[in-house]
Amino acid sequence: MTDDFMPLLGWDSIELWVGNAKQAAYFYEHAMGFTRTAYAGPETGVRDRASYVLEQGDIRFVVTSAVRSDHEITRHVARHGDGVRDIALTVPDAAEAYEQATKRGARGVAEPQRVEDEFGSIETSAIATYGDTIHTFVNRADYAGPYKPGYVSVSSNGNRRGGVGLLNVDHVVGNVELGRMNEWVDFYERVFGMTNIIHFGDDQIQTEYSALMSKVMSDGGGKIKFPINEPAEGKRKSQIDEYLEFYEGPGAQHIALASSDIVGSVEAMKARGFVFLDTPDTYYEDAQVRVGEIEEDYAVLQRHKILVDRDEDGYLLQIFTKTAQDRPTVFFEVIERHGATTFGEGNFKALFEAIEREQALRGNL
Repeated sequence: MTDDFMPLLGWDSIELWVGNAKQAAYFYEHAMGFTRTAYAGPETGVRDRASYVLEQGDIRFVVTSAVRSDHEITRHVARHGDGVRDIALTVPDAAEAYEQATKRGARGVAEPQRVEDEFGSIETSAIATYGDTIHTFVNRADYAGPYKPGYVSVSSNGNRRGGVGLLNVDHVVGNVELGRMNEWVDFYERVFGMTNIIHFGDDQIQTEYSALMSKVMSDGGGKIKFPINEPAEGKRKSQIDEYLEFYEGPGAQHIALASSDIVGSVEAMKARGFVFLDTPDTYYEDAQVRVGEIEEDYAVLQRHKILVDRDEDGYLLQIFTKTAQDRPTVFFEVIERHGATTFGEGNFKALFEAIEREQALRGNL
């Protein structure tokens, strides 16, 4: 076994740059059950932005807005709308991770630095990936404070119902331009030492109108998984084409969040007003035959429009939200795995058709 030159300990955080962080934080608290834990902004000495840290299980979201018009974040939001800026990864040594990444061809965004306060010190560095998305490497082994220096602890504002059972980030999907999927697959192989564990061709992910191609990159431990999608030629505009048009370039398409009780999580999110993609009842006519015996009641899955699939290692349950903002860009997946290590290949057609129904309503199909 070769040495792991880029050991990844897990997901550190996912930062979204948004038009109004105060309102976005309220949405993620109330619609998805996150708890507000930390804040940085003008009141804490950060003069140019406001950031809210939101946590649930091992998931950490950060939503950030600029407070002036002439700012990188403002320009990012004007171009992309609300979107994922930073997929941050926990590493044992942020300086070493940066050196390994840049010498393998990654473009550096922030050189290694260590900042400290009364809670200890934290080491970070950052590299660019597809579009305007970045990966920050974070070593917080010597830090016991609220997120990072410059942030203060806060209690959640009004979210007294607790979480909805979301546990951790399962995977983050990136959409890239036609013909560039393999370039980014090579990037994650070369820079991170990841392997391509699954490949879906346009013959596998297609409907009557559109198709896409996808490759799934994973670190050695299987903790960090990055599916990369590109559009494929079809009769109409695919969901990837629509994303690229409205995001104005490549970016993170959806964030998959794991639950140990997907039915309970979906019921709680629906009660809070979150809207999921619909699936026609005809999907469930052969689901039981296709997937076989599972712990859950198929009738309950059908009522909530939860998809089910099986691979050689087990089965999984999954459901996708509608987009979380007005642009048809970022959305979320809730997933519950029972041994399955794949991504619901048997559900692609049903998912694609559900997304196409939404595209048609928007006039973008």
